[in-house]
Amino acid sequence: MNILNNISKIKHLSSNNFVLMTGPCVIEGEDIALRIAEKILSITDRYQIPFVFKGSYRKANRSRLDSFTGIGDEKALKILAKIGREFDIPVITDIHESVEAAFAAEFVDVLQIPAFLCRQTDLLIAAAKTGKTINVKKGQFLSASSMKFAVDKILESGNPNVILTDRGNTFGYQDIIVDYRGIPEMRAFNVPVVMDCTHSLQQPNQLSGVTGGKPALIETIAKAAIAVGADGLFIETHPDPASAKSDGANMLPLNKLEELLLKLIRVREAIL
Repeated sequence: MNILNNISKIKHLSSNNFVLMTGPCVIEGEDIALRIAEKILSITDRYQIPFVFKGSYRKANRSRLDSFTGIGDEKALKILAKIGREFDIPVITDIHESVEAAFAAEFVDVLQIPAFLCRQTDLLIAAAKTGKTINVKKGQFLSASSMKFAVDKILESGNPNVILTDRGNTFGYQDIIVDYRGIPEMRAFNVPVVMDCTHSLQQPNQLSGVTGGKPALIETIAKAAIAVGADGLFIETHPDPASAKSDGANMLPLNKLEELLLKLIRVREAIL
């Protein structure tokens, strides 16, 4: 967990709670992003949960050409930076190409490598060279053990601050399952391991071109992850998932976050 100490502005690590990476799938606008961040911060401060605000500044991996991708890169990144500054919290966003790494790093505290891109050597090296903490999502097509090579690429590029996030494994064409053996397996690499509780419930490759999901099982995924020793949870949330511009089918309604976190704190306490 020492790696987490190196995330700028992170609080409550001494509470021994799990780390929470949460926020909307994508930055849709300044007002809604600020409201979401403020609400989550009030909850996480109340229960002493280390909190990193998540929001994609651009969605590059979309099923259809007409899918929403963002409000503009610099505009969205400035909103993320404002959230970090006004609420004094760390923020994370994902990058997709090597040229984005240094640019995005000017605005955020943690860079995230999307699951589909976790083997892209040039991208991992560029992210590592920013000096930021790097959260690499495990590809749904990879075993947990194979993520050692992603970790090594970052470490060997001179950056010791690596987090791995599991988001399940592809099962057939339209489902994802979670193999919880992967959490202790990846923790053995001496890096914190986070469970993505929302994307692991996606149902991709729908004929409509819009990814489906099973958000009713978010609690199940989260409880199991904490029970097997996950260091943190990644949960996308939105005040009204049905109207969200991306991944609404698998996001947690914001008004259900506090109740879920209380249950997860009790699970965490039970295993320590």
